Amino acid sequence: MNLIPEDKKIFIKDLKDHVGEQVQLECWMYNKRESGKISFLQLRDGSGFTQGVLEEKNVDAKVWKTSQDVTIESSVLVSGEVSKHPKKDEYEIQISDLEIIQLAEEYPIGKKDHGPEFLFENRDLYLRSKTPWAVLRIRNQVFLSITNFFYEEGFLRGDTPILQPTSCEDTTELFSVDYYGEPMYLSQSGQLYSEAAIMSFGKVYDFGPVFRAEKSKTRNHLSEFWMMDAEMAFYDQDMNEDLQERLVKRILKDALENCKLELEILERDTTVMEQCVAKPFKRMKHFEAKKELEEDGFSVDYNDDMTTEEEIALGNKYGIPVFIEDYPFEVKSFYMKSYEDDKGVKRARCADLIAPEEAREIIGGSQREDDYDVLLKELKERDYPVSDYEWYLNIRKYGSVPHAGFGIGMERMTRWISGVHHIRETIPFPRTTVLNRP
Repeated sequence: MNLIPEDKKIFIKDLKDHVGEQVQLECWMYNKRESGKISFLQLRDGSGFTQGVLEEKNVDAKVWKTSQDVTIESSVLVSGEVSKHPKKDEYEIQISDLEIIQLAEEYPIGKKDHGPEFLFENRDLYLRSKTPWAVLRIRNQVFLSITNFFYEEGFLRGDTPILQPTSCEDTTELFSVDYYGEPMYLSQSGQLYSEAAIMSFGKVYDFGPVFRAEKSKTRNHLSEFWMMDAEMAFYDQDMNEDLQERLVKRILKDALENCKLELEILERDTTVMEQCVAKPFKRMKHFEAKKELEEDGFSVDYNDDMTTEEEIALGNKYGIPVFIEDYPFEVKSFYMKSYEDDKGVKRARCADLIAPEEAREIIGGSQREDDYDVLLKELKERDYPVSDYEWYLNIRKYGSVPHAGFGIGMERMTRWISGVHHIRETIPFPRTTVLNRP
């Protein structure tokens, strides 16, 4: 076959602009049904979905036979006139010619219900279905929103190494690789490198894959996922949270405006997301959150992190994102700025942003320790190898300034917006504790 020239291509998403015109579509037939002398072909081309209507009386015998022979997931070249659906706000094509580009073998994913494990084992094919199509297009919108937001806010994108010699978070969760005979580790975060970069550029972010070797099999964990880390010079924690709130509102607003079809396919109730765009986020101290949860019947540990159940309860209670601020320092990372509260508890100047609808933590951030001596003391107290962090300590030697930063997980944000149950659904080819093929 001859491919349609680039400047002549018409896409399904643009059919509304070509009503009454003859067009050609390069697409796939993902389903079909027949009613007597009429065939209804369900078509997709990556940009959207449409129906092709083919009547035996209006086409020659060869075209009609082709419509009978074409199989699910065959690639096809369709010609016909664009028309508006008589009852719906949709557009379809009255087919006059149909050419099979490649006749597909019997497709293993049918209309019957398949278990999630079967679908993930056949992820390369399941990506063609409407649900992953919608979820991953929302993911793409999240990426665009984040990128555009930071460009407009004056940030530099400074991508950081995936292979790193030190741990940013927890040495027990590292993937080790051989690097020319020396041990290196797959990145948990680009944060430490971005802190160095802000001393040159002021505000930077990176966006890429990160890895955690945590052997968790819950619906909330991936071994490989995408993280956006941002760092800002001359920022304190209040300014940090203000920026995060603007970013999340931007992501939600863009998704609500630009992903209407995707949200409709997923049957997503957007009431809460609309409320989150309109209302200010709530901010409360870790101690206050624990106290509220205790009053609501939870058995809480005031000196520990928030549990999954506690995060869900707070999100459900307020129906908007909640910043939980100033966790006990001992449960947080070494690089966070700390202070002692009026009860003598050492606390980190930090916040986790908890989203409603059981989305849980979507952002973690803090003001970073900017004093060389304080940071050095903390590394020693945690028994970290100081020599591995000399370069990071050096940032505090030459013109150190107050600074802050945060990380937002692409998959967690996508899961919240799309409303899917398992985080595996939010990345094209998930990597978990199970060896995934593909």
